[in-house]
Amino acid sequence: MQTQAFGGQAETGQDRPLLSAMWKGWRKRCPSCGEGKLFQGFSRVQDNCPSCNEDLSHQRADDAPPYFTIFIVGHLIIPALLLLEKTSQPAMWIHLALWLPLSLFLCLFLLPKVKGAVVGLQWAKYMHGFGGHRD
Repeated sequence: MQTQAFGGQAETGQDRPLLSAMWKGWRKRCPSCGEGKLFQGFSRVQDNCPSCNEDLSHQRADDAPPYFTIFIVGHLIIPALLLLEKTSQPAMWIHLALWLPLSLFLCLFLLPKVKGAVVGLQWAKYMHGFGGHRD
């Protein structure tokens, strides 16, 4: 049985590249090979990679992707909203017509990308069964 060592390496000594795995996940590709599609549908992670057959069924992204997505979108929208309000003070309907659709679009665009990056992080750091052990 493998156990996780400090820094995310398994006892086998294999080091998985963190940034590369997260980038592959961001592109919605398998964090192992970078070729196979990570998702089936909008954000449901496939059980196995269609290219390299990496087992992805035990990933546990849970609430992290929505949290990070809201964090990113909030940090993009709020400064822009405040800047527009400070410079031109538009009517409330203009704020609603501008910021609500933009926020919705950004959330829907970023959510699967962020989830892919989280799955890539878990794969690179041998988290949640990716290291051959059960949590």
